[in-house]
Amino acid sequence: MADIEWTVDALGSRIEAFLDPVLDAADLDLEYDIFTVDRSEKDIGPEIAVDFDGDDTSLLLQRRGELLLSLEQLTVEALRIPHHDRHRLLFDVDEYRMVRIDELCLTAKKAAEQVIRTGKRFTFQPMTSRERRIVHISLRGYDSITTFSEGVPPNRYTVIESKRD
Repeated sequence: MADIEWTVDALGSRIEAFLDPVLDAADLDLEYDIFTVDRSEKDIGPEIAVDFDGDDTSLLLQRRGELLLSLEQLTVEALRIPHHDRHRLLFDVDEYRMVRIDELCLTAKKAAEQVIRTGKRFTFQPMTSRERRIVHISLRGYDSITTFSEGVPPNRYTVIESKRD
């Protein structure tokens, strides 16, 4: 599965074949739409999104989207998507996670400017590996700073430092 074709035509039926029985077995009142994501920076955001709707969407978003993330993880495993490509598929409800991506990019850039201005390191709160990846990629164009991750999951976090340090 190394050469995945990242289109709805190629993956949509496989996603449906996995998700439909899982949602039925869980007795969740959910519908979903699978679509291609048009983003300017494809390496930050996903290429394919699964957007859920229905009476049980609030369950998907409880505890910072834990059930939503779990469904995504199970689907990624079932489709045998390699680890380095997992960011290309995103499960979402009402753009909850897409907005989070945009917020992370903006926050990372503001933090980078602060580090450049003050020379003091900036440490983010613990994040998922996908969120840490977004921070690293969104700051790769900054020559005067460096980013790295520290800690042990689930308390792994990203640090921005001036290269002068």
